[in-house]
Amino acid sequence: MGRRFPAAVVWACAAVLVMTTAALPAPTPTAVITHTDRLGRRVEIPVPVKRAVFLQMYELIPVLDVWERVAGLGRYAFVNDIVASSRARRHGTVPAVGGGNDINVEAVIRVRPDLIVTWTASPEQVRFLEGKGLRVIAEYPESIQELREVMKLLGRVFQRERRVSRAIGEMDLLLGDIRARVAKAPPSPRPRVLWLGSRPTTVACRNSIGNELIRLVGGENPAEAIPLRNTDIPLERIISWNPDIVFIWGNARYGARHILESSHWRTVNAVKHGRVYKLPEWSTWSPRVALVALWMAMRTYPERFEGLDFSSVADRFYRLVFGLSYKGEGWH
Repeated sequence: MGRRFPAAVVWACAAVLVMTTAALPAPTPTAVITHTDRLGRRVEIPVPVKRAVFLQMYELIPVLDVWERVAGLGRYAFVNDIVASSRARRHGTVPAVGGGNDINVEAVIRVRPDLIVTWTASPEQVRFLEGKGLRVIAEYPESIQELREVMKLLGRVFQRERRVSRAIGEMDLLLGDIRARVAKAPPSPRPRVLWLGSRPTTVACRNSIGNELIRLVGGENPAEAIPLRNTDIPLERIISWNPDIVFIWGNARYGARHILESSHWRTVNAVKHGRVYKLPEWSTWSPRVALVALWMAMRTYPERFEGLDFSSVADRFYRLVFGLSYKGEGWH
């Protein structure tokens, strides 16, 4: 027979066990967020996300302040000025895992991410990653409001809601000031404004952030009647539209001089008056879309922004949103 303990000892041990168990932290249940992405896929995301691969939306990493959770980056993130400046402040390295169109699946699997953030250009790659048991969301904001919603989603899955709320607040403050200044301009005629893409004949159409920015800064986009994100059109059609101002996507492989010095464009008002501008190589899928809007507005209605110092505004914005100082990067 085993040794028998007095009842008093048994009760004392039981009391200690109860007290010790009560002192231990209760396990935190993992929450799950169900999100429908731009491809219409319902994705269940356990939160908080601990390891993520950013193939797109990487300018949001310093906004979220989640460098310690970044398991991999798309190749273009490494030449992004915001990402490079922010990443230089952390220790360790982050592996490259390909691009949005040509993902290195083996590299992605190797870093064991909880979540992959990519875009919609290659649905077949998204499905392939999904088939490997990886959790993927594919996004492509076509408006500033959609950008806000993606930012809020990432704020929730990384549990950085307050940081995202502050970034959105700074965006909206700047956009509100632009609207207020532009509203004081004469209601008509509004300047005809084009946003050109990867080619001089690719125009931003109705379903694009480029079109929204044109409207926001007080312009009229002749291509808004086209119910697409962007499209190629004949140069003759652009000439018939006769835009007063032309903005060129920052990642295009041509610049303002290509348009200004072209004999094909010489009859266009924007060329006649030297109002062709190359935007910075900044993503519009970032809070910096507000600074893009400001720069465009200053070129569209300079008299409404007289005395405003862009660098000072940008520096304040950078510090509050990204935790960085602005050094004038990216403008042509």
